[in-house]
Amino acid sequence: MAVLEEHCPEHWSDTVTPDIVQLSEIVRRPLIDEQGDRIGRVEDVVVRLGASPHPPVVGLVVRFGGRELFVASDKIGSLDEGKVRFAGKRVDLRRFERREGELLLAKDLLSRHLINIGVGRLITANNILLAQGESGWEVVGVDPKRPSIFGRLGGRRSPSSEVVDFASIEPFVAHVPTAKLQLTYRKLAKLHPAQIADLVEAASHEEGEEIIDAVGEDQELEADVFEELDMEHQVEFLATRSDREVARLLERMASDDAADLISEIPQERRLLVLDQLPEAQQRKVRGLLSYNPETAGGIMTPDFVAVLSTATVADAIAAVAASTAPPEALNVVYSLNADGSLQGSAPLASLVRSPASALVIDVAQADPASVKAGWDLHRVARQMSDFNLVVAPVVAREDGHVVGVVTIDDLIELLLPQGWRREFGMSTVEE
Repeated sequence: MAVLEEHCPEHWSDTVTPDIVQLSEIVRRPLIDEQGDRIGRVEDVVVRLGASPHPPVVGLVVRFGGRELFVASDKIGSLDEGKVRFAGKRVDLRRFERREGELLLAKDLLSRHLINIGVGRLITANNILLAQGESGWEVVGVDPKRPSIFGRLGGRRSPSSEVVDFASIEPFVAHVPTAKLQLTYRKLAKLHPAQIADLVEAASHEEGEEIIDAVGEDQELEADVFEELDMEHQVEFLATRSDREVARLLERMASDDAADLISEIPQERRLLVLDQLPEAQQRKVRGLLSYNPETAGGIMTPDFVAVLSTATVADAIAAVAASTAPPEALNVVYSLNADGSLQGSAPLASLVRSPASALVIDVAQADPASVKAGWDLHRVARQMSDFNLVVAPVVAREDGHVVGVVTIDDLIELLLPQGWRREFGMSTVEE
C-alpha cells in the first residue's frame, strides 16, 4: 500500500484528502468549461495497462449531443469535489474508439470481480480510487466495501479501510474482451494451489476457466490446483476436454486424487481415459478403484517408502530422496520383514538424527499402529488420533502387507462437512 499511503491518512474512513478522487465522484458527472458551463457528461475513465502497477489515466469518455467522445488527459483541468473541468479550447468531435491495452474503469471494472493477488481472494470493485501522480492521474486502489444508502443516493463517502492497492489487482479478460488482457501465470503462481482453487470456486464459470487456462502454463501447478478443487468443479472443467487431455491431467495428479476424479466422470468415458494413462499410474488407479471410496483403501495413496529390515538409515534416506511420493506421505519410512509384512515405522526426523550406518529397524518403532484397508473413515480417524499418527500405514487384511498410507490432510478433508470452505468464508468474495 506504499502508493496509497502517500495519498491518504492512516484510516481511509476518517476523511478524504484532495489528492484522492473516487470513480463514483467522476462518472455521470458534468464536464464543465472554465466558465462553469456544461459541455457534456462523463461516462467513463480510460486508463492504459502496461508496465506500471498503477495504470495512468489517458482520458475520459464524455457524452456530448448523443455521441461518445474522447477527452485526452491533457485536456482535463481538475477532478476534484465531483467537478470535472475541461481545460482545452475546443472538443474533438470524433467518436471514442477503444485502443488496444485500454481499460474503461466503469464499464470493465466497476461492480466486477477482480483478483486480489496479495491474499488470493476475489473482491468486487465497488469503487475505484484515483490519485494525482508525478506524470498525471493514475489508478491507485480498489474499494471492495459496498456503499451505504447515503453513498448510493449521491452523498460523498470516504473510502473504506478495506481499500486494496491496485498493484495487487488482476482483472479478468472475460470482463474486458477488447482490451486483450491476459491473466498471467507468473502472478497466480505466487499463490498456493489451494488459494487458486478457492478463487476458481468463488468465480463464475467463465472466470474460473480463465484462471485454469492461466495456470495451465505449468502442468504440474494445474494438477495441484485440480487436486484442491471440489469434485463438482473438477467435473465441470473436464467436461470440455478430450479424453487425451483428461488423461494427461490425471497423469500428473496424485494417484488417489486421480482415482477419485475418474470415478466421477461419465461412465462411457472412464475406460477411454483410463486406458490412456501411463502403465504405472493406470495400475495404481485401477487398484484404488477396487476399494470402497469411504474406506481407508479408498482414500489411501499407494505411494510411500518402505525398506527391508536389513536396510541402513543411509539406505532409507536415499529411498526418500529418490521417491516421487507426495511429501506428506514421506514423513514416515516403513520397515518390512522378508515376507513383506509390516515390522516397524521410522519417522523421517528420527532417521536424519541417527547415524547413517545404523539399521532402520533399530531406529523404527516396532509393531506400529496401522489401519485395515476396509475400515471406514471414522474408525481410521480414531486410530490415527489414538496413536498420534500423521501418516497411517494401510495393510491388507489377509497377509499384513502394506498397500498404501492414509495422510492426515486427506482424512480431514473428507471428514469436514461438505462445502465447508464456503461456510467458513474461505472461498467467498470479499465485499
